[in-house]
Amino acid sequence: MRGLSLFQRGSSSLWPRRRKAHHSMLSSTSFCTDNIDGLQSSRVNIFDRHLKRKQRDRAAWLMGQKDSFVDAVAENVLDRLEDCKKSFPTALCLGGSVLPVRRLLCGRGGIEKLIMMDTSHDMVKLCKDAKLDAQNEEIKTSFIVGDEEFLPVKESSLDLVISCLGLHWTNDLPGAMIQSRLALKPDGLFLAAILGGETLKELRIACTVAQMEREGGISPRVSPLAQVRDAGNLLSRAGFTIPGVDVDEYVVKYQSALELIEHLRTMGETNALLQRNKILRRETALATAAIYESMFGAEDGTVPATFQVIYMTGWKEHPSQQKAKGRGSATVSFKDIQKQFGSGI
Repeated sequence: MRGLSLFQRGSSSLWPRRRKAHHSMLSSTSFCTDNIDGLQSSRVNIFDRHLKRKQRDRAAWLMGQKDSFVDAVAENVLDRLEDCKKSFPTALCLGGSVLPVRRLLCGRGGIEKLIMMDTSHDMVKLCKDAKLDAQNEEIKTSFIVGDEEFLPVKESSLDLVISCLGLHWTNDLPGAMIQSRLALKPDGLFLAAILGGETLKELRIACTVAQMEREGGISPRVSPLAQVRDAGNLLSRAGFTIPGVDVDEYVVKYQSALELIEHLRTMGETNALLQRNKILRRETALATAAIYESMFGAEDGTVPATFQVIYMTGWKEHPSQQKAKGRGSATVSFKDIQKQFGSGI
């Protein structure tokens, strides 16, 4: 997009990224939507999934071949495959940035069979018709229109599940992650990137101030997102082992606040709340843009937008995986260590 520049600011790891290089196979004829391991999630409809599908249809028509921010996130997700010694013959890529994932895969993970899935028919078609490098063309790829909340995949049929910037739009995120785990074979890998709660904090502030000034109250204009502290709990709740959470913050510069909104439309990331106010007054929109540029505008005339991306890694349980030692299993006490190395530690 013209006028858009990307900066990555800050990176932290909250959970260790530890992996094992073992592989086992288990066949099953049941579907992952048939069984949620007895866990009943308190499903509350927050997002309008039908509207989100329409937004992704629109994004498929607006989207270009490359987006610096989306490509950076997809690269970070796929880089984690290079840390693994094992290969993943059968992989599923869930909705979100399906096109960048397919384009940037480049042989990573040893994938032989790839399933590309999205709720949007137009997005699936765009991904199918995309021109790729010869290395990516060699992968046997199939395309399906499906919902992350109801995976049409057999249990224990996949070695890898990838979701890049898609799962944060599900009404039942824990349930979707549980289904992903059920779809994996033992020692299968789950990789996901979702937008975190600090995303678009500048826009949230500008919208709030503009609505208070022009309308005397506020209504949700930016969707709620998961907090970093919730990511590890989500992985554990879904039953994944060796959970890993990393957080990156990207600051994207735009020529104006209106260009930011256009970029969000291109990514399919515009508001899809069920309880949203469907009418946006022109004066409120103009006030939001003016306040945004007044409060956050840089000296060079650009305005920044923060995107917080939470990367999650989890494995389906397998006997070969490392496990934490039980309480009381230590053979050396901290007092002995302190005596040996002094009180400075």
